[in-house]
Amino acid sequence: MTEARSAPIRVTGMTGRAVVVVLAILAIAAALPLVLSNYQVGLATEMLIFGMLAMSIDILAGFAGRTSLGHGAIFGVSGYVVVYVSAQLGLPPAVAFLLGMAAATAVAIVFALLAVRTSGVYFLLLTLALGMIVWGICLRWTQVTGGENGMRGDVRPAFLLMHRAFYWAVLAVTAPVSYAMWRFVRSPFGLTLLGIRDSESRMRSLGYNVPLHLFVGFAVSGFFAGIAGALYAMFNNFVSPSTVALAQSVEGVLMMIAGGVGTLFGGFVGAAAIIALENVVSAYTERWQTVLGLTFIVIMIFAPEGIIGTLRGVLARRAK
Repeated sequence: MTEARSAPIRVTGMTGRAVVVVLAILAIAAALPLVLSNYQVGLATEMLIFGMLAMSIDILAGFAGRTSLGHGAIFGVSGYVVVYVSAQLGLPPAVAFLLGMAAATAVAIVFALLAVRTSGVYFLLLTLALGMIVWGICLRWTQVTGGENGMRGDVRPAFLLMHRAFYWAVLAVTAPVSYAMWRFVRSPFGLTLLGIRDSESRMRSLGYNVPLHLFVGFAVSGFFAGIAGALYAMFNNFVSPSTVALAQSVEGVLMMIAGGVGTLFGGFVGAAAIIALENVVSAYTERWQTVLGLTFIVIMIFAPEGIIGTLRGVLARRAK
């Protein structure tokens, strides 16, 4: 299996044509609930949420060269806090949402403090281990988390109970959050992360504090994953140990790779492709996971730069 490669990153501002394309995509996305069934609107909502998770992972993997297997735990912690604060403490959904984001960021800070001085497979395994610790706490701390039974509660505000309304609310959050991530990776700080990804030793020799930059990048990435986790809790009105399990992190990483490492917005493409494939194939066979695995292998072999990265390459060759 070939190794997934980061797509070339162009550090430029958004052109007028790009603005038009983005606005057109947003208009189409906003109109989708008008033509889709409630079930399909639910899938589209899930794609937006997991697209944000994949983008948050890509901040580290594509721009700092650190692939995290702990972001599923960060994502899930936010969901647990949202459901607990709403269902058990009776606080308003907006307060629960903010507390969920804060909890996810706090967990990301702890993870970052322990992981930023490692790299490669050591970073991967350490974030995996930290995620497993969170999963174990959620599984065993039954008085708070409900253990294997999880927690359920009416988390959404009354005006977001309808599928369409909640989809539009998620889209309204996703758009500015995605723009914020885009601006972050293209800021001077983001350029520093790119330098660390390409040559960590050279950045050290130039006087950059590499651990500090990685720490901030990890914390910011966790903050965005927490937003996705809070939305997911409101989407499901339920959390369980599976919400923080390793599979959640792996799925986010697969979505990022399928869309294109280092493309950022490829996270949405990967999320849409994998969620759509899961639901279509599972309707015809119980072995849908096998089909999904084979599809991913094909992407890794024939399109190692992901869907967006490959399309960029094709367009660039045609433009010559």
